[in-house]
Amino acid sequence: MWFSNKRRIYLDHASAPPVLPEASWAMREAENLSGNPGAIHAEGVAAKKSLEDSRTRIASLLGCKGREVVFTSGLTEANNLAIVGFAKRLERTKRTLAGTHWLVSSIEHDSVLGCFSEIERMGGTVSHIEPDERGIILPESVGKALRPETVFLSVGWANNELGTVQPLSKIARILRAHEKKHGIHVAFHSDAGQAPLYLSTVVSTLGVDLLSLGGNKLYGPHGIGALYVGKNITIAPIMFGGKQEKGLRAGTESVALAAGLAAAYEVVARERRQEAARLGEMRDQLASELVAHIPGLIVNGDLRHSLPHMLNVSIPNISSEYVTLALDHASIAVSTKSACREGEDSRSHVVEALGGKKWRAENTLRFSFGRGNRPGDVAQTVQALREIVGKSS
Repeated sequence: MWFSNKRRIYLDHASAPPVLPEASWAMREAENLSGNPGAIHAEGVAAKKSLEDSRTRIASLLGCKGREVVFTSGLTEANNLAIVGFAKRLERTKRTLAGTHWLVSSIEHDSVLGCFSEIERMGGTVSHIEPDERGIILPESVGKALRPETVFLSVGWANNELGTVQPLSKIARILRAHEKKHGIHVAFHSDAGQAPLYLSTVVSTLGVDLLSLGGNKLYGPHGIGALYVGKNITIAPIMFGGKQEKGLRAGTESVALAAGLAAAYEVVARERRQEAARLGEMRDQLASELVAHIPGLIVNGDLRHSLPHMLNVSIPNISSEYVTLALDHASIAVSTKSACREGEDSRSHVVEALGGKKWRAENTLRFSFGRGNRPGDVAQTVQALREIVGKSS
C-alpha cells in the first residue's frame, strides 16, 4: 500500500502490532534449519531441538511444563482446539453432549463465540454470562450461572475491544468451590489476547486449565499460536492426518514461527512493566483530552481495570467508519472494533452488552498504543479528531 511521506501514527496495536526485531532475527536463524522436526536424520534432529527449545521457553513464561504447550497456527485455532477439542473428547467418552452445560461470557471474540455455536450444534446447552456496565464478568455472576451439569467455562483474560481485565483467579475459586460441592470439574479456558504484554502469565496464579496465545498479538509473527493444556485436562484433536504436537495438532510444525513467538514473548515479558507505565500515561492523556474536547464522547469500560494501552470510546452523531477513514487520511490508524469484525454489522456486541443508548454500540472507536508511539502522538490525534468531528457537525 502507498503511504505519504508524513509519519503515520499507528494506534491499532490491538489488531496487529509490528513484529519485533528480536523475533525477526530468531526466525531468520531458524530458517537455516532445513529439516523436518519429525525426521530422525541430523537435520531433522536439529529442527526438533529448536522447536522444543522454543516450547520450553514459552512454558517457562507460563510457569508450566513444556509438554503442556501445544503449538497452533494462531489464536483462533488455539481457541478452537481448547473448546471444540474438549467437546470432542467429552463426546467420545459420553457419546453425546446432551445433558452437558457450557458457559461463556457474552463479550468474547468471535473465535470463541463461534465455538460455542458449534457446541450447541453438537447437542450441548450453552449459557452466556453478561458483564456489568464496566465490561467486567463478576465472579458472583459466574456462580449464579453454574449448574450441577456445567462442564466448561470460557472467559477472555482481557477484552479485545475494551481492554477490560477479568478477575480470572477469583472466578477460578468460584469454580473450585462448585467442584467440591458437585464432584464435577469445570474446565476453565481463557483467551489471553494481549494480556501477556502487560500482565504476568503464570497459569497456576490465574487458575485456568486452558490458555490460548497468539503470536500476532505479542509482537511476534502471524501464523503461530500456542495453547496451554493443564495436566488434568484431556482434549481431542480437531485436525487429522498427523501425530504432531502429541497427537493434538496434525501438520508439520513451523520451527521458524515457533522461534519468533518465543523470542517476542520473552521480550514483552521482560519489558512489560516499563511499557505499561509509558503507554498508560499516553492512554490516560488521550482519554482526558477527548472527554474535554469532543462533546458527548463516552469512554467505554473502566480504565482502572483495563490494559494500559487500550481506549474505547463512542462519539454521538457521527459514523465510526467515517471517522476511521478520515483519521487514516490524516495518517492516523485506529479501528472501530475487533479487526475480525470489520465490515460486518456496525454495532459492537461488546459495547452493546454494557447497556446504554443504541448509538453507543454503533459509533465506537478503539485506540491501542504500542512500542512505536510517542507522547506527541496524543496531541496530533486529538487535534485531528476535533477537526473531523467539527466538520461533520
